[in-house]
Amino acid sequence: MDKQWYVVNTITGHEYKVKEKLTMRVESMGLQNSIFRVIVPEQKEVVVKNGAKKEQVKKMFPGYVLIEMVMSDDAWYIVRNTQGVTGFIGSSGKGAKPIPLKPSEVDHILNNMGMSRIELANDLKIGDHVRIIEGPFKSMVGVVQEIDLKTQKLTVSLDLFGQETAVDAELAEIEKIN
Repeated sequence: MDKQWYVVNTITGHEYKVKEKLTMRVESMGLQNSIFRVIVPEQKEVVVKNGAKKEQVKKMFPGYVLIEMVMSDDAWYIVRNTQGVTGFIGSSGKGAKPIPLKPSEVDHILNNMGMSRIELANDLKIGDHVRIIEGPFKSMVGVVQEIDLKTQKLTVSLDLFGQETAVDAELAEIEKIN
């Protein structure tokens, strides 16, 4: 099973408490291979008060937390039954498992936070197969040739008209194929 991103509804104002409790439960129950990242979507905003500029962090979606996880019965149960969680978004209820976010939706949210869906250092290595999901080479499959951790870009070798061609891509434009 692949890890995917899901949205969890929380009691408004309890997002950080849910993140903390869920992180503690994952560690205590040994679910590090099922639940990976718990993120409260936020962004920095410059506010002018009394003529002075101040930078403050503001929640992008109050009452919601993003969770990167493999949807298993155990992981689903742990998240749903964490204090402060009111449910998954994209689930019809009645025991139905939720629908994950699309990679483009996750990329949009995480890019606004200065983060990435794919962790280059951990999730992607030279020789991995990836699919281009945006741009002129959309839907093409290639092999990672180079990874630049600083710029968060990579070079992918694609088969164009029977010839191997190196193409530069950003993280938001690719998805890893297992």
